[in-house]
Amino acid sequence: MPNHSESSQDSALQSSPSTSYSQFVVDVLGRMTRTSGRIDQRVLRRCIGLASSYLVTDVTMNTEDGIGTWRAGFNRLVDVMVALHVRQELEVETVSTASQACSECWSVAGSWREMDECREGVKAIATRLKGLLDANGKTYKGHAIYAPY
Repeated sequence: MPNHSESSQDSALQSSPSTSYSQFVVDVLGRMTRTSGRIDQRVLRRCIGLASSYLVTDVTMNTEDGIGTWRAGFNRLVDVMVALHVRQELEVETVSTASQACSECWSVAGSWREMDECREGVKAIATRLKGLLDANGKTYKGHAIYAPY
């Protein structure tokens, strides 16, 4: 006799919409700039801090496009960071948060064989972030940033 609760759970999972880090980022950035006309780096850091969670949900809920939606979202956030850097407005804490997010995503991507491809995306994002750092590659505007041990 089939378990009714299992079939209900299967049905709910099949009808649950997949996540999209890219869409989340577009929505948050759009709301932020419409309401205040500027980038609130506190909100930007929260979005960046969700990268590893979205990596898991995007890839597991949408096996065909999840890697792409996650990568597009994270890259869009780095685009904003680059623009802030060029305008001399990027905060050290934001750079540090992005470095930590890369580290977390690297660990998550290495935890599941299905996510090996994601490590290339993390590496590309980390390379872009490294380009923002001071010449020594360890500080931003003279301040130490997060570095995994």
